[in-house]
Amino acid sequence: MNRVLQYVHVDGPALDEPSGSVPLSVDSELLDAYSRAVTGVVKRVGPAVANIEISRKLPNGATQRGGAGSGFIFTPDGFVLTNSHVVHGAEGIEVALADGRRLPARLIGDDPGTDLAVIRIDGSNFPIAELGDSQEMQVGQLAIAIGNPYGFQATVTAGVVSALARSFRSATGRLVDNVIQTDAALNPGNSGGPLVNSRGEVIGVNTAIIAMAQGICFAIPSNTARWVAGRLIKDGRIRRAYIGVAGQDVPLHRRLVRFYNLNIERGVLVVGAEPNSPARLAGLAEGDVIIEFSGKPISGIDDLHRMMIEECVGQNMEMKVVRRNEIVTLAIVPEEHKVKEMS
Repeated sequence: MNRVLQYVHVDGPALDEPSGSVPLSVDSELLDAYSRAVTGVVKRVGPAVANIEISRKLPNGATQRGGAGSGFIFTPDGFVLTNSHVVHGAEGIEVALADGRRLPARLIGDDPGTDLAVIRIDGSNFPIAELGDSQEMQVGQLAIAIGNPYGFQATVTAGVVSALARSFRSATGRLVDNVIQTDAALNPGNSGGPLVNSRGEVIGVNTAIIAMAQGICFAIPSNTARWVAGRLIKDGRIRRAYIGVAGQDVPLHRRLVRFYNLNIERGVLVVGAEPNSPARLAGLAEGDVIIEFSGKPISGIDDLHRMMIEECVGQNMEMKVVRRNEIVTLAIVPEEHKVKEMS
């Protein structure tokens, strides 16, 4: 008896010829490998993901439950990363862990500029989610989101990294730069949960979706989260300098790097500058690429964010930018960043 080998055609309808087809057995193996990757990540990271519930004080002095979000434990002694908009202004915070425990938490600090916050629960030997290196991400790689949308605990969705170095303006008017775009489905309540790669490393903190859109979701990169969390744990807040620029990471042309003997291969493309901002007053223009600030190389938005510290406020600083094919030096005086209260 002749055996018949079934094929699944990748493109177009079924054809008589098997060329360009994948055997069902191979297809099943690929799907099984994908499933194992996702389930392995969930087993590794899921125990560290928490549901965060808050209460707010009413004008009459009473307290009322004010909403919920997600977060994840990133140190064994109970520090939890989440979004600033989840816990900002909360009167009380309660954390529900994957093992069923419900623990009170206290706010360590939050940074609306990056929509990140750190809270803490008392205890030790908590399961943790490890922060990975977001600079290693590539468009198309697997991305897994774990959170608590609409109160449904430990919900898992999977997709890919759709784009890198996005900028978007949140509903409160804050401009958030250098975010990860993913099509791993997020819903209200996912905010603050981890976006994880296939190795079980957190590559982002889920932060926002675009209303009425499908498959367009955003996360703050883990490298930004690591730096912000460290400052919040140390100081409780981040007093930021402000220059009024919206930008995104871009590669520098190799000829430019060689001609000027630059020690970086990337910079920050200026895609917008706010009116009357220090950037506008300094003459910064759309299309400029920032490569140096205060004598230090700037190879990305994260570098620029790190430079926007308290010591810069009111100081005369030098900024070097690539304008067309020339390097131009600008004088700029950063101002103190004024945080807008979130409604």
